[in-house]
Amino acid sequence: MRTGIKTLTFVVGTGRSGSTALSQVLRLHPDVLSLNELYSCIDGPPALSRQPLTGPEFWRCLREPMPVFDAMVRSGTPLPEFLYNRHPEWRYSAETTGIPAISMMPLPHLSDDPDALLDALEPEVRSWPERPAPQQWHALFGALASRIGGREAAVERSGYSLHRVGLLHELFPEARFVHLFRDGPDCALSMSRHNGYRMISLLREIIRRSGVESASDLTDDHIKQLPDDLAPLLGPQFDPALVLDREMPVPDFGTLWSDLICEGVEYLAAVPREQVTTLSYERLLDAPRQELARLADFIGVQPFAEWLEEGDEILDGTGRRGSALRLPVRVLAELRDNCVRGERALGVVGADAGAAQGS
Repeated sequence: MRTGIKTLTFVVGTGRSGSTALSQVLRLHPDVLSLNELYSCIDGPPALSRQPLTGPEFWRCLREPMPVFDAMVRSGTPLPEFLYNRHPEWRYSAETTGIPAISMMPLPHLSDDPDALLDALEPEVRSWPERPAPQQWHALFGALASRIGGREAAVERSGYSLHRVGLLHELFPEARFVHLFRDGPDCALSMSRHNGYRMISLLREIIRRSGVESASDLTDDHIKQLPDDLAPLLGPQFDPALVLDREMPVPDFGTLWSDLICEGVEYLAAVPREQVTTLSYERLLDAPRQELARLADFIGVQPFAEWLEEGDEILDGTGRRGSALRLPVRVLAELRDNCVRGERALGVVGADAGAAQGS
């Protein structure tokens, strides 16, 4: 890379698999630039395309608030992963200015003063020449590394990201991929309790009912034809009860988990084998130092003893396994049935899938 960063790695998965804790661990490594939820905040063209962008155009992609995230904050259903809205003393607000996309999660992960970091980046990014979007991203990684540190490896980690693997590989063909996954029933149960995945499930229902490929294809006519308990979710603010209080059966999230896994495994199969590895959440909890050392080797940094110790401490406080076993027998049985497709797909991911699962 021209930025001086030697490797670019994407940690991808369904989410609800310990990926947020992993970002916290990666941030502590002195040679890693940890990019937390970057492509959750900035999704789709023109930023994620090969389209040439000028510096001001690229900055607009980074700076423009993400409407659905601001709507969730305004509606009282913010994701626990949102970082910026927790600090009313910071400059931007979902209710007034809108929160800059890159400020919602990526910049507060890197700095205690994300407003100052945003201000420092703006003149530099706006001065850049026109070039394809992937080159602008590489330049951004270098600009962040020069301020934050981590010039050896950039690691982008977004929880809900398997569906982007094909696009990311197309735009960054040299990038490495780490597939972080978790036991299906436990992961699905966690999804069912999470505002974001309840919203994702509802948006998928809206897309299915409307017969379109993605939410960006929805028109006013589509929205008018939606029932009263779905249409408001596409507006600037909605009743939080539409997400929080709606009855959503847990086994349905097993279907969502399997859908995401099967789609992601297919995309990962198209990436050269030497650029892909897997990481099991359960294995990470059982043998954190061993798995973190393996991860460090894969992304191209040294597994420093102090870093492994810090990572061990963080992961030791986040482990929750077997939560699905406490569900009613019939619910658990249906949930397990709905996770079978995903579990079968996981059995053929990567040459080291068995090792990652601890088998």
